[in-house]
Amino acid sequence: MSIGFQVLERARKVSAEWVARYRELPVANVSDSMNRMTAGGARLRPMHKEGVLAGPALTVKARPGDNLMLHYALDIAEPGDVIVVDAGGDLSNALIGEMMVAYAVKRGVAGIVINGAIRDAANIGAGDFPLFAAGVSHRGPYKDGPGEINVPIAIDGMVIEPGDLVIGDEDGLLCVPFAYVESIFARATAKYTAEHMQMEHIAQGTNDRSWVIQSLKAKGCALPGEA
Repeated sequence: MSIGFQVLERARKVSAEWVARYRELPVANVSDSMNRMTAGGARLRPMHKEGVLAGPALTVKARPGDNLMLHYALDIAEPGDVIVVDAGGDLSNALIGEMMVAYAVKRGVAGIVINGAIRDAANIGAGDFPLFAAGVSHRGPYKDGPGEINVPIAIDGMVIEPGDLVIGDEDGLLCVPFAYVESIFARATAKYTAEHMQMEHIAQGTNDRSWVIQSLKAKGCALPGEA
């Protein structure tokens, strides 16, 4: 074992069936069902035109500005994987551009997350390959290493282990831990259904807003007409 420069095997990963189910849920509903305590950071934004990100994580821990391990991750990724790269959030050098994205598409990768920068933003931004990143830089990467593949990583406090479910949409990025995929899905589905019902009540003018005044009174807010 060489800490900091190693490639490990993934012991488990979320199934394609669960990935497909989560693709139908907004990330915000899943986040609410995880008590709003998990997030990949507001800087990680979709760089592509449209398309939902969902798949098991193939994790990469990279030295800022260096994409050697990302290149190897592309070579060993399985179809449907989401490659998640923790490069420390550094934006000095881009870790990926249009050629690597084209290779990822050819390999059947479901998407890529870069806690760092990309380049060829116009080309990537016109496509539908799911790519989340923290920023853009025209400066290219180094290819020296070190780095690690299939180790636990953390992005803005959100821990991602190999094989965890990674999802993303216009609202941002989220990781659902492998052991909680089923239970969180049940809660998120209930939340999604409840919000649809609430939207119907809003459209019909029957939305109950009494909770607002009740909450204000319970918290001791001074209101007009009250002594």
